[in-house]
Amino acid sequence: MRIPIPVVGVYDVAVPNKTIYVSEGDLPLYQRAQELAGGNLSSAIATALRRYVDLNEGLRAGYEDITVRVGVGSKRKVRFTAVLVAELYDTSTGAFHYRVYRGRTGKYVLHVERGPEDRMVDAEGKPAGWRGYLGIGDIKYWGTPGESTLEVFATLDELRDKVPVELFDMVSRSARQPTLEELDI
Repeated sequence: MRIPIPVVGVYDVAVPNKTIYVSEGDLPLYQRAQELAGGNLSSAIATALRRYVDLNEGLRAGYEDITVRVGVGSKRKVRFTAVLVAELYDTSTGAFHYRVYRGRTGKYVLHVERGPEDRMVDAEGKPAGWRGYLGIGDIKYWGTPGESTLEVFATLDELRDKVPVELFDMVSRSARQPTLEELDI
C-alpha cells in the first residue's frame, strides 16, 4: 500500500518528495506513528531514522546502547549511546554503585545507584543492633527506597568533585587512551 506523506505548511524552497511503500501488516504501525507525531508522519520517520543511524554508527565505533534506571525506586529509564569507562562500588557510607560512561561526543555520564536502606533505633535514637532484630525494647524501624541519579559533564574536570578519588583516577587513565586504535599487522 502506498501512503502519501502529508505536507504541512508552505515552504519557500523545493522540498524533496519521497514515497514510502508499506505492507498491509505494517499499516497500523504507520498509522499509530502518524497519530503520535501529531499527524506528521514525515517527522516521525525522520526521528526514527535519526535514532537508527546514530545508534548503528555508535555501535560500529565500539559504543553500546546503554539503558539505565533513574529516580526514586528507579522507575524511569534513560537511554544513550556510550562506553563504560569505570565503575566503583562504595559501601563505606552506604551502598553506592558508581558508573562513568563516555559518550560519542566526549561527554561523561555519571550514573549513581544508592541501594535501599533500612534503619532501626532504640528509644534514645541509637542503633538498635541485635535487639532490633529480635524486637526487644522500644524500637523504631524505617526504610528508604533505592535511588539512582544521572548527570552529564562536558569535561573531565567537571566530573572530578562528583565522584570518589579512586573512581576519578580510573576515569582519567581511561581518558588518556584512544577510543579506537588501528593495528596494521
